[in-house]
Amino acid sequence: MPFPEAFIKRIRTQEYIDSDLLLKSLSGPPVASIRVNRQKWTRIPAGSEPVPWCNSGYYLPSRPSYTPDPLFHGGCYYPQEASSMFLEQLVRSCELPAEGARVLDLCGAPGGKSTHLAQLIGPRNLLVSNEVIRSRAAILSENLSKWGSPNVLVTQSDPSAFTELEGFFDLVVVDAPCSGEGMFRSEAVRGEWSPAVTSLCSERQKRILQDVWPSLKRGGFLIYSTCTFNPAENEENIRWLCDTQETGAAGIDTLQFPGITTIDAGGVACHAFHPGKTLGEGFFAAVVRKTGGCERAEISIGRIKNKGIRIAEAGSLMRIADTEPERLIEAGRSFYSIPCSAGIYAYLSRSLNIIKPGVELGSFKNADLIPAHDLAMSVILKQGAFAEAEVSLSDAVSYLRLGSLSARLPERGWNVLTWKSVRLGFVNNIGSRTNNYYPRGWRVRMEVTSPEDIDIIKWDEEGS
Repeated sequence: MPFPEAFIKRIRTQEYIDSDLLLKSLSGPPVASIRVNRQKWTRIPAGSEPVPWCNSGYYLPSRPSYTPDPLFHGGCYYPQEASSMFLEQLVRSCELPAEGARVLDLCGAPGGKSTHLAQLIGPRNLLVSNEVIRSRAAILSENLSKWGSPNVLVTQSDPSAFTELEGFFDLVVVDAPCSGEGMFRSEAVRGEWSPAVTSLCSERQKRILQDVWPSLKRGGFLIYSTCTFNPAENEENIRWLCDTQETGAAGIDTLQFPGITTIDAGGVACHAFHPGKTLGEGFFAAVVRKTGGCERAEISIGRIKNKGIRIAEAGSLMRIADTEPERLIEAGRSFYSIPCSAGIYAYLSRSLNIIKPGVELGSFKNADLIPAHDLAMSVILKQGAFAEAEVSLSDAVSYLRLGSLSARLPERGWNVLTWKSVRLGFVNNIGSRTNNYYPRGWRVRMEVTSPEDIDIIKWDEEGS
């Protein structure tokens, strides 16, 4: 499918775009890149090149198959477009509290920026990761579970719901739904594009920014990004925000990263990634600082509406998870370790639909604990809390497909299955058989006839 004529006509008028170079690059194949989870994995991909603006990002020599790879499902890495990893530099330019920072990823699905943010802000800070569409929110929750950071809760709320949280966040990230011109290597994306779509996106982006702006404290930062080249969705929206709200410039120096295009938007330096000049897809980002509004909202301690946790239950949960008694809550039939104080959690739950309160630890059947898959993925699982069973690649792939295992487990009861010492999830060895507790909704459906021959990432022995 050819590039839309209206798109070609417009980019030829944009002074900062080399339209011939851009179109040539968009006609070529995409580059594969991943971001490594340093909480779980220290090795680097064999034959890879580092992404200049991301300490954990790597360009791969070829595109592998992620779906059957146990290390992907174990949360060791996340396939992410390289340009969007510039989020690392944007966050580092913001002056966040060292402890107790509150960060919002408003449009979080499928999870690339949220997993990155969770890693960047550290375990003593809170990330609220939101997605308004239910099906996409479920994918977001799954990817954050695999990543395993304990500092995140997931919400499924309309941006307008955040208007009520006045002055709550220190940093708000809006990776806005856009016309997707930066992904025009995909014919499907080209086919969905039209000038009318870009206009609708621009207006929707303004509404999103207007809705979320009150939730940012005075002196807080907003990171705005898209994956399009359209000025009406990019720098013009930044100018509009600066004209309608009390803002200040908070740009960063990109001279150390050749190829990034700087666009002035009324005194705010915006950063544009154009294929052909940078290695990756199209991306646009800017940081602004809020100079008006209210100070940071301080939340008093409040109560969480639940049945309360019995001493025996709390004791069992504390033996398996590195958490604190005041962070334990019961939601539905499961127990969770929440990533914030009880007061903050109660405050957020009044306005937002929380679908993942934190790390799910498990549930009780009579007095017996049934551990949750979320716990196996999380870095708060205590070492030695459960027996670990190292299995072959064949058994690891079979486990992910909800199949049976050929390996005999050394201990009865609950075991954590591992491959290359990476936790994949729970099984229960009841003697006569081993029950597979991998989440049914996450089952790998790809047929794998010979696991040893699948095209997964090869890794160097040691990494940084």
